[in-house]
Amino acid sequence: MARRQPIVSVLGHVDHGKSTILDRIRGTNIVAREAGGITQHIGATEVPLKLIYKLCGNIASERKFQVPGLLFIDTPGHQSFTTLRARGGALADLAVLVVDINEGMKPQTVESISILKKYRTPFVIAANKIDLIPGWRSHPRQPFAGGINDQPPSAMDVLDERLYNLVGKLSDRGFGSDRFDRVTDFKSTITIIPVSGKTGEGIPDLLLVLVGLAQRFLDDQLTSEEDKPGEGTILEIKEEKGLGTTLDVIIFDGKISKGDTVAISSNDPNYPIVTKVKALLKPKPLDEIRDPSQRFDSVKEITAAAGIKISAQNLENALAGGMIKVVGSTLDETLEEIRKESEVRIDLSNEGVVARADAIGSLEALAFEAKAAEIPIASAKIGDVSKKDLVEAATAPNPLHRVIFAFNVELTPDGQEELPDHDVEVLRSDVVYRLIKEYQEWVTKRRASIDSRKRLEIAFPGKVKIMPDCIFRVSKPAICGVRILAGRIRQGQPLMREDGREIGRIKSIRSGEESLKEARMGEEVAIAMDNVTVGRQVKAEDILYIDIPEANARELQKTDLSIDEKEVLEEIMKIKRKERPFWAM
Repeated sequence: MARRQPIVSVLGHVDHGKSTILDRIRGTNIVAREAGGITQHIGATEVPLKLIYKLCGNIASERKFQVPGLLFIDTPGHQSFTTLRARGGALADLAVLVVDINEGMKPQTVESISILKKYRTPFVIAANKIDLIPGWRSHPRQPFAGGINDQPPSAMDVLDERLYNLVGKLSDRGFGSDRFDRVTDFKSTITIIPVSGKTGEGIPDLLLVLVGLAQRFLDDQLTSEEDKPGEGTILEIKEEKGLGTTLDVIIFDGKISKGDTVAISSNDPNYPIVTKVKALLKPKPLDEIRDPSQRFDSVKEITAAAGIKISAQNLENALAGGMIKVVGSTLDETLEEIRKESEVRIDLSNEGVVARADAIGSLEALAFEAKAAEIPIASAKIGDVSKKDLVEAATAPNPLHRVIFAFNVELTPDGQEELPDHDVEVLRSDVVYRLIKEYQEWVTKRRASIDSRKRLEIAFPGKVKIMPDCIFRVSKPAICGVRILAGRIRQGQPLMREDGREIGRIKSIRSGEESLKEARMGEEVAIAMDNVTVGRQVKAEDILYIDIPEANARELQKTDLSIDEKEVLEEIMKIKRKERPFWAM
């Protein structure tokens, strides 16, 4: 048995500084190259123990650790944590929950805590952005304790107040917590380390706490059989010059060697890929597998836990977020394990939007956020948006579901060709929360458009009074001045008297020389009425109502009407029900 390095997942609310902290540890600037400055895909960084000693300086000089180092996983968000599976469980041994100390807990912070609690994953809190505390004097790359005595009392008071608020929020969720240098029982108390990803202050303390926790409490879990067939999670599929299609992988157990036969999750879950490893490429220490700054080292074998790039044949249909496993004694058993781990775990609805993404993690992350926003998903698959997807979305019974979420994918050629022929909105983005926000904005506009169209189609309640001395023509057509007492009237609508007797239709509406399609409560207009003779069917000061069809009245009872429209509708229903007691019920 060999001791492996713990896998540390970094979680937190959007823009609270997850990747910035890792950039500070690595000495890189990955975050600047991400879409919107937000991590979209899972990356991995190996920090060997000797480099941890170097970064920690004097505060680690007298300590002896057996943990080989730390393997950080930078995720797009808390939801991706659930997709990083290792034989059905959470892949991470430890987690760092990043919280902006100035903003405190946000919705995604709370959800991250719930997920960590569910998976029983030990975690620490990096209270980030202490450099933004009013009056704070930064000490770049130094331990937190080294700069405390140099801080003005006002800055320390603000820090203590914000830490106290954070401790209180954690207590509400059943966790005891305290600042790391005040903790006496690390097993029962959540450790809070004040840091600045921007200046590096407190980062040495964060690394030291993580290594110490791993060695003290996880030592029996951090073992791997050196000769056990390797297992890993696929982070991304990439095209590399000179290598062709490659896989970025986290090996979480066992060993993988050049020349090994491996089974890999594919886009068709029923048919995993079986191929041989041509090359194993390992990023340099502190480099990022997702976006390395230096050339990879070619190695003959690698043991858990490690981030590795794998070159092999027939990887084009490999599934991001899926599993890779070295084939052991029985190929069939290995393939069955791969099939089970390749299942997309998304709850689909009978009706909803269509979701397409470039990886399992992305798709499940999108589904997670959609569910939180109460957006049902009827279909969820990996790959580009096709003609079939457009047809599926176009036939959704609810017009507000005729939408396709396209996360980091394009339209296929046949999809591009068919798009103009379908009443479907394709929302494309490489940032999950933007897709959700764009959909919500689209729904608002679409609903207003639908309501407006319905209002044109439905006869809405209206009540008018024929004004005295405003009879401009007696018949053919009768033209009278009226005041709109409530609701609205529209050209083409039928009229009825207070006794329920039907009379003619509104042929036109005018205000002075202007022709109107509609008039509303409080307005005085002239209306022309077909098949009406003033003095017979109507006379001055008569009250007239819009004669609403029964089906429209039923629909209107479910519609968001104004107060005066509701009152007129009730009056109309009362008139109608004198002869038909169950009218519009």
